[in-house]
Amino acid sequence: MTLPLENGFIRVAGVSGCLALVLGTVWQHGLKKNADPHAIEVYESAKSMHMFSTVGLLAVPFTRHPNVVGCLLSTGMLFFCGSCYTRAITGITWITKVAPLGGLMMMAGWLCMAL
Repeated sequence: MTLPLENGFIRVAGVSGCLALVLGTVWQHGLKKNADPHAIEVYESAKSMHMFSTVGLLAVPFTRHPNVVGCLLSTGMLFFCGSCYTRAITGITWITKVAPLGGLMMMAGWLCMAL
């Protein structure tokens, strides 16, 4: 049995929510104590946006344009949160150059939800 793509976003939300919890736990109980204040701020921002957008993915099947909304939110999370997590954990700074694009994609996803 195949699911329409918009229903697949519920599965993506499930995996994303689990990943957000795992990353938050690993951060809180291990990586955070060795991080500088800026890395902590970056990670906390990524963690919040990750969870908010994951909740947004649960609403994707109920939107008028589910594939557009789901792709924008998912890709935006990957770019924004992924680059921020990478920056905070590894210290690689150039990776955050994709964060603004990810943020814009997440904003567009939320706006498309309203259309």
